[in-house]
Amino acid sequence: MEKIIKGKKLELVRGDITELAVDAIVNAANTRLQLGGGVAGAIRTKGGASIQKECDRIGPIRVGEAAVTGGGRLKASYVIHAAGPVFGEGGEDEKLGGATLASLERAAEKGIASIAFPAISTGIFGFPKDRCAQIMLKTVLEYLSSRTTSIETVIFCLWSDADLALFEKTLSEGFLGEPE
Repeated sequence: MEKIIKGKKLELVRGDITELAVDAIVNAANTRLQLGGGVAGAIRTKGGASIQKECDRIGPIRVGEAAVTGGGRLKASYVIHAAGPVFGEGGEDEKLGGATLASLERAAEKGIASIAFPAISTGIFGFPKDRCAQIMLKTVLEYLSSRTTSIETVIFCLWSDADLALFEKTLSEGFLGEPE
């Protein structure tokens, strides 16, 4: 599924984010920037040790922030590490929106044209997927519609058919109100 916003493309796909040929992929990071499991583990495995070495020099960061490293052996030139919230810590919606926005801002600072996001914080951090879809899609749509940016394409790369269907439903419903 795709949507055009002021000449920019927002696309929803199912797949492995580490296999995408985009300028940058977003890592659903922890604040220590340690590449453990999930998306981060796949990035470490496929991208190589150089990514973790760069993370060690940069980290830690705060929840809601994002930092950039090279892409190592990945197809993507950059990895943007977005520190998402742990569900239940308080202020999670704002923190997830902040991590999404910070990722877009870091991408624009690098002149990146294409960026791919996973569903941040929905794995081990326990964030509800429906709220994640609402917050992340709203943040990206608002960013693309209100800013001059180098970003031409934003992809949400979802791991499962169910996650893709949820993001597609959320986008097609034009949910742009506050998440419940």
